[in-house]
Parts: sequence; C-alpha cells; structure tokens
Amino acid sequence: NGIVAVRVDMRGSGDSEGQMSDMYCQDELDDARHVIEWLTCQPWCNGKIGMFGTSWGGTASLQANVNAHDALKAIIAVCATHDRYEDDIHHMGGCLLTDNVEWGTTLPTILGAPPSANVGEDWRAMWEERLDKLSFPLEAWLRNEDRGSYWRHGSVIHQSDRLSVPILCVGGWSDRYSNSVMSLVDRRPDLAWGIVGPWGHHYPDHSHPGPGIGFQKLMLDWWQHWLMKDNPSEPEWPKLRIWVRSFDPPADAINNRSGVWVQTAASKEITSITKWHLSEGGLTKDASEIHVDLPSNLQVGTKGADTGYFGRFGGLPPDQSNDDQASICFDTKPLENDCLIYGATELELSLESSNPRSQLCLRLNDVAPDGTSVRITWAIRNIALDDTLDIPEHSFPLGVLNIRVQFPTMAYRIKSGHSLRLAVSQSYWPMVWVPSSIGVITLLGGVLSLPEPRYDLESLKVNLPKVEDLPLVKQYTVSREARIKRYPEKFEKGEVRSGWHQPYSSVYYNEIDTYFGYETRAEFRIRPDEPLTATCSYEHSMTFTRPDGTAVVTCMVELTSDADKYRLIGTFTASWDDQIVKTRKWNLNITRKYT
Repeated sequence: NGIVAVRVDMRGSGDSEGQMSDMYCQDELDDARHVIEWLTCQPWCNGKIGMFGTSWGGTASLQANVNAHDALKAIIAVCATHDRYEDDIHHMGGCLLTDNVEWGTTLPTILGAPPSANVGEDWRAMWEERLDKLSFPLEAWLRNEDRGSYWRHGSVIHQSDRLSVPILCVGGWSDRYSNSVMSLVDRRPDLAWGIVGPWGHHYPDHSHPGPGIGFQKLMLDWWQHWLMKDNPSEPEWPKLRIWVRSFDPPADAINNRSGVWVQTAASKEITSITKWHLSEGGLTKDASEIHVDLPSNLQVGTKGADTGYFGRFGGLPPDQSNDDQASICFDTKPLENDCLIYGATELELSLESSNPRSQLCLRLNDVAPDGTSVRITWAIRNIALDDTLDIPEHSFPLGVLNIRVQFPTMAYRIKSGHSLRLAVSQSYWPMVWVPSSIGVITLLGGVLSLPEPRYDLESLKVNLPKVEDLPLVKQYTVSREARIKRYPEKFEKGEVRSGWHQPYSSVYYNEIDTYFGYETRAEFRIRPDEPLTATCSYEHSMTFTRPDGTAVVTCMVELTSDADKYRLIGTFTASWDDQIVKTRKWNLNITRKYT
C-alpha cells in the first residue's frame, strides 16, 4: 500500500543499547523525536510520519503528540492512557492497585531479557551490562502515592492544549484504559476521533470479548488520508463510534457481548444530566438526608475479577450479588423505560469518617429482575486526598466531608424492568490494596449524575470494516496458548486466600527460529478484619529458546505493609543454558502516608 512500517526497540530493551530507568523517562520522550527525525532523512520517506501502538506504544504516541515534531502528521493510540495516575496500571482514585505490583514484577523481566543474536557477537556483553544496570521502577511507583509531579509527567491530559496533530483513540470497555477515548474527544474535538468496542487490552482485530473490527483496514484508511495526501482536510468520520453494551449474564469469559454500534459527536455535546439522590428508599429523584454506616467487610471485592489491563482470556466480573450483600446498596425502582448512560457519571457524597486514610469503593451495577447483578463500571476513592487526588492543603477536616468522584466513561443501556444499583463499600480486595485500618464511615447524602443522550442514537450499519485474518502469510505460530486458571477464595490457616496462574504460553517466530514463552502466578492472602495482614505476591518468567541457546528471566515480588510502611521484597534471576548469569535482590521499606 506504499506505507513503510518501522518498529523501534526502546532504549535499554530488545536490541537497543542503553538503560531504561523508568517508564516514560525524558530519554524515552527525546528518543521518539530523534527516531522521527531519522525517518525523515531516509530516501524512501516522503517526510510525513505517523506513530501508533497499543498500551505503552499508544501512550508513547500520545506523548510524542505534545508539541509534535513537524514531520509527525497523525497518530493512533490503542488502549493508551492519557492520565498515568488515574487511568493507568498503578493507582486509581488515589488508592494502590495490586496490578501495580504485577506490572512491577513483569517489567524487570522485559528489561532483563537478552538482545537477539542480530546485534552481533557482542550480544552477551550487551546483555550483562544491561543486567548490571537493571532498574526496579516499582519502588518509585509505590513512593509516589498522590498525583503529584511524578505522575503528571507524561500525562497528556494535563497538556491537552499542546496536542498538535490528529489522534485516532481506540479502546475497549473490558479495559480500563478505554477512559481516555471519550475524554480526549471531549477535550480536543478539533483533533481527536474515537472508537470504543467491547474488547479488552487488545488490538480490535484480535479482540475478546467480541465483536471485533477490521482494524488494519481502518488504520490503512487513516494513514492514507494523513500521510499520502497533500494538505488533507478533516475526514468525514463521526467523532465517536461506540459499542453500547447491554445486559449479558455474567461469566468469566464472553465471546461476543450484547450491544450495538452507535455514532455520535463528542459525548458532552449530545448529553444532558439526570440526577438520582441517595435516600433510604434507594436512588430517587427527590433529595433526602440519610445516616448510613458503611460495613467494614474486607472480603468485598472477591467478585471483582481483573481490571482488564493485560487482556487475559477470562477475568470478566462475575455476578456481583455476594459483594453487593456485604455493601450498602442504593437501587432505583425497576425502570419504566430504557436508560442509556453515555459518558462519565459523577457522584457527590457528604460523609463523616473517623479515619482519614479510608477508601470508598463504588460500583454501578445493572440488576436484572431475577436479582442477577452485573457490574457496569466501578471507581474507588482515597478520602485522604483532595478531589484532584493531590495532597490537600489543609489537614483532614473534622465534621462533614464533601467529595466528588468521577466514574470512568461508559456507554451502557439498562433495559426497562432492570434497576440501576450503586453499591458502596470500604474495600475492594484483592484488586485494591486495603487501607491501614478500617474506621467508621457514615454517609449523610449524595447525588448521582448520569449523562444521557438528548436523542436516540443511530446504529452504525456499514462504517466499521469486518475482521480479517491478516497478515495472510504469518511470521509466527502460536505453539501453546493456555487459558488462565483462577483459584477462588478459600479460608485456610486463618486466612482468606485466592490467586491465579497463567500457564506457560509460547509463540514461535519463523524467521529467527526462536520460541518466546511466558508464565505468571499470583497469590493474595488476608485475615478477616485485619487489614495489616494483606499480602500479594507475583512471579513472572520469560523464556527465549533460539538456535544458540536458551535464556530464562524470572522476577518474584511480595508486598506486605504495616500502618506506616510498605515492605517490598523482590528477586530477579537471569540464566543462559541453565547457568546463572545474574541475580538481583531488593528489600525495601517505603513510607506509607496517605494509603
């Protein structure tokens, strides 16, 4: 099609020299501009560059768009984050996600993987130098508890006025990174177009849950418009193409979601707000005072499943009824008409708390007439931080505290006869690290603001291409693809234990005669009513089997805490043909002030 694609190994990874100290460090941002500059000097380049990727690559594309290089003409950001603190893998609502620990275990294995033999005879020396300088970014991710300057760096939501070139934002409702799509289109409707489907952390043509879309055809249309035309005008694409979900019986894995594609302008241009008040009768249209103490059950969250970051097969939230029963719930009466939520729901709460380091865990659920409770979306809030998730200017106030929580964006149709439920608890373990102590939180009032379209939305009929099995000739073979095994919670030796295991999975790369495989284990433990007994541990291993030998890199991390510190123990091992090349150990005590 006349377009050259170039894949770059970032500094300190793959076949690139140097060291990576952390994600999105200044070297990485500078390197992206240097690569763009280099590409423009190649004889096969017309001087017009596009940039795309999924997850880290999508986020890097967004970051390169800030005061973009003159040659960068457009980007595609898939499953990317525009807000590293609130919508990434580390924290949520000012609370620590255990996914942070999993990624902190996985990243050292990626950074500790050997370069290929393509770099020449010095690959072994290059690898050993890389291992000697191996970084452990999880330490910084734990130390920076509030939003602060650390997380603002690289978060384009704080620099959206400096975005320079057109953006195609793509996400999936089973992946929390999808929050960036509607948000960026609302913030920059002059530059951004968005697509959100039902899938998880995947490219849309490898989607699960489905239905997927022919993403490579979509990309080709995008690049041909921006890179192969002189002075291209704005494309006649709808600003948003969104899969509107509707009720599915909950299951660990769903092949195809119920719902329909719709196309709209930016969501804020077409929605109005419907307010529901928290009352003793549930969610009602009339304001009311309440006086409700939240239960302190640390087992709320066992039905949370995955946050969706890694796109594992399975891990969708099951029936929420058990978690609902251990929470305080506010329900509407069965709806007389369908209710379509389109955008970001907000919740304003008035409360009193005996403990400033407390959590509010919030779920919006679709409750069917038979009582089945399906999680639509969820949010969590550390009340020790202010509404911007920064350290408050003043100490924790005595008396009534007013807070505001914004849920991730969504597009969901609650059918008539069903009810909308707001479920509130003080914990969401093991997805979210528990607070240092459980105090008394009393809800005194609240308003739930739902964004609803002002008119019926038209269904898309033909505007999204169908999935194609591309490339026709593949350079890889999936030799083993194992489904994740989950271990439901059980009470053993005074602890509630749960976990999961991603069995060994591998891919064979034909051109370089190399097998790449990986395996992950996770375990969570906590004693009922004892938050300081929480423990999570992960082990991630990667294997590279190639003609000249086999490399295995493994990292194990365990996190525990007391009231004032996190205790982090990590071990890294790299071997070649069963001989140890390098081991690294970390034993860290990290101050815990606000979580």
